[in-house]
Amino acid sequence: MDVASLKLGLVGNCAVSALIDDQARVVWACAPRFDGDPMFHALIDSPEGVVPDGTFQIMLEDFSHSEQAYDHGTAVLRTRLYDTHGNAIEVTDFMPRFFLHDRPFRPMMLVRRIRPLEGRPQIRVVLRPVVDWGAARPVRTRGSNHIRFVGPRFVVRLTSNAPLTYILDETQFSLDMPMSFIFGPDETLDGGVEDTARRLEEQTINYWRDWTRRLAIPLEWQDAVIRAAITLKMCLYEETGAIVAAMTTSVPEAPGTQRNWDYRYCWLRDAFFVVRALNSLSETGTMEDYLRWLRNVVAQSRDGHVQPLYGIGLEHRLTEQTVDHLRGYRGNGPVRAGNQAYEHFQHDVYGNIVLGSAQAFFDHRLHQRAGLNEFALLERIGEQAYAIHDKPDAGMWELRTRSRVHTSSVLMNWAACDRLAKIATVLKVPQRAALWRERAEIIRNKILQNAWSDHRQAFVESFGGKDLDASVLLMAEVGFIDPKDPRFVSTVDALQASLCDGPHMRRYEAPDDFGRPETAFNICAFWRIDALARIGRTEEAREIFEALLASRNPLGLLSEDTHPVTGELWGNFPQTYSMVGIINGAMRLSRPWDSQI
Repeated sequence: MDVASLKLGLVGNCAVSALIDDQARVVWACAPRFDGDPMFHALIDSPEGVVPDGTFQIMLEDFSHSEQAYDHGTAVLRTRLYDTHGNAIEVTDFMPRFFLHDRPFRPMMLVRRIRPLEGRPQIRVVLRPVVDWGAARPVRTRGSNHIRFVGPRFVVRLTSNAPLTYILDETQFSLDMPMSFIFGPDETLDGGVEDTARRLEEQTINYWRDWTRRLAIPLEWQDAVIRAAITLKMCLYEETGAIVAAMTTSVPEAPGTQRNWDYRYCWLRDAFFVVRALNSLSETGTMEDYLRWLRNVVAQSRDGHVQPLYGIGLEHRLTEQTVDHLRGYRGNGPVRAGNQAYEHFQHDVYGNIVLGSAQAFFDHRLHQRAGLNEFALLERIGEQAYAIHDKPDAGMWELRTRSRVHTSSVLMNWAACDRLAKIATVLKVPQRAALWRERAEIIRNKILQNAWSDHRQAFVESFGGKDLDASVLLMAEVGFIDPKDPRFVSTVDALQASLCDGPHMRRYEAPDDFGRPETAFNICAFWRIDALARIGRTEEAREIFEALLASRNPLGLLSEDTHPVTGELWGNFPQTYSMVGIINGAMRLSRPWDSQI
């Protein structure tokens, strides 16, 4: 059986994206933006493998095997397909992105270029977009060089120099010259198909290579960091500045668990980690875009309350529903659209807002550094953080059936107050600095008193609790505690003994709404690496980091979870949290440049 998998490549342009498997099949793409209706949905309707409906396939007859790689330093993906007779083709996929008339050009467009490599390959083009979450097909109409797909909310067009009859009828034909497929807006091209596709490819390659060349990367693991950075950049919805947690919905955390969620929205927590990782590479443009979006969130907050996530267009209501006619990834339903977590109270969100904004007050490279007006907005967030810092919440793992005073939430409330004190200092408002320092110290003392367990010899997941949780590793990362403090070292040892399976790490040990987690949560393993390095156990951290890099898919991407026994990727894909971990680990562990040159 042709089993669906997460051996996928991501192409995108900060407006739309698509996931393409190692047979050059587009198995996931939403329109007109990341959280829209899936035009290609086969990934999450695949109980018997990848079927033609909801895909865009360039099929090589008598297919044997394939090779797949990105052009170095770009988001341009090339897949080479080989048949059993020695024939071969190359499929190049990308979404145009470059600057035109001094503004970003990022249309809702996928460009696919194919060329023969060996022999006289026989191909078949299967193009079956869907609408209404796969419930229907759009109406097809034919023009002289294009096919229109007319849906209830928008129209897309395929323009190609391939025989349209063969595409419409899915007829096998011989590929004896390069052909291009431009799938996007219902607009007439300014030039010829092949010339237009070639020009778009060249300009897109130039854009990404210019972007990556400006990154301040570490000496070691450069390719892994570059791929992670490009992937994170593609998760930015540039029009508004929102950053999605992942491109997919309902890829389960583990088979048969019902842990299927829609991650195509902007979690303030995840976005902060993305911004900080890219900032560490001197890529501050994403932060500037995100802060535009974040200021709107803060300005629109009612009574100080901020949701843990919003739609990428600032939507507040993300009503969760199941799509019952879809059978799920490998048959693991349900498929969900929307996310009920928008209703949660997750108190770490306030710290994530302040932490995500803090660099803008200190970084002299920015065109518009934050000042007193922005500080006043953040103080509103700080007031809420202090008011609720020791109140129960759903926690950062979004538990749906219980509420506690989670240590990680209180920690982030401390971080909000601590960073506000530092911002007030640089803005020369000493009275406000003193106030926020005092509040930070009050919260710090409560954490040290209530989150430490003598029995476990570790900081635990909630005040007065007994269970271990990987999120307390963030204590060192956000500067709450000296990493060589015996209490933190003891906590790391306890977490490793309880939560780790080799290089992999689970989130927590206590059963949650769905029982005990079966798979490891990738970002937790990277938090472990950071903690070990800060403690001084660098060689141990490097060994784990190398093992985690080896668990990536063949294109260097990670999903949310990894099965510790099979090594298989599970969870929504690609997960920004996980890709952030690659960057943070490399930056923490790499030898300095001056050690080599």
